Amino acid sequence: MSFSLGLTGSIGMGKSTTAKLFAAKGCAVWDADAAVHRLYSAGGAAVQPMRAAFPDAIEDGVVNRAALKRIISENPDALKHIEAIVHPLVAQDRAAFRTQAERDILVFDIPLLFETGSDSEMDAVACVFADAETQKERVLARGTMTVEQFKHILQKQMPIEEKRTRADYAIETDTLEHAAEQVTAILADIRRKLADA
Repeated sequence: MSFSLGLTGSIGMGKSTTAKLFAAKGCAVWDADAAVHRLYSAGGAAVQPMRAAFPDAIEDGVVNRAALKRIISENPDALKHIEAIVHPLVAQDRAAFRTQAERDILVFDIPLLFETGSDSEMDAVACVFADAETQKERVLARGTMTVEQFKHILQKQMPIEEKRTRADYAIETDTLEHAAEQVTAILADIRRKLADA
């Protein structure tokens, strides 16, 4: 029997780094963003339905994310249509991972875990967090978005305080060492529960 742990947090909170810590401790990790990347790449399951709905978003047999952003900015209703195509395919990818993974603890790295209702599929949820200043510094240091874009993304996400309240575990990502200690403690707690089950 395996245990499903949802891993969430807001942009720039250190979720990807924390997912790597879980992987290093022997967990199987499924990454929602990586799943979308697979679906959008050549031969991916989303390419044909996206071509039918948004032919301008396809370049060289792959879904071009920059073109998608442009389409969404020009037509806000396009986002709902895109999500209707992509979300079921992502759910299929997640289900396939769940049946194939052979570890006692499966970690599901899903940024919008609560927003999409995916927390209902989990045995527990861990939320990563950092203070607002650290978050902003991390995001802007990537050099991939402006302050305005960052604020826009934050508005679409559930406030981190609410995510922390709803989660079973919280992981402060102020330092890598502190995050690693918390991951170790969470895994010990889960494995203790599995042993008692």
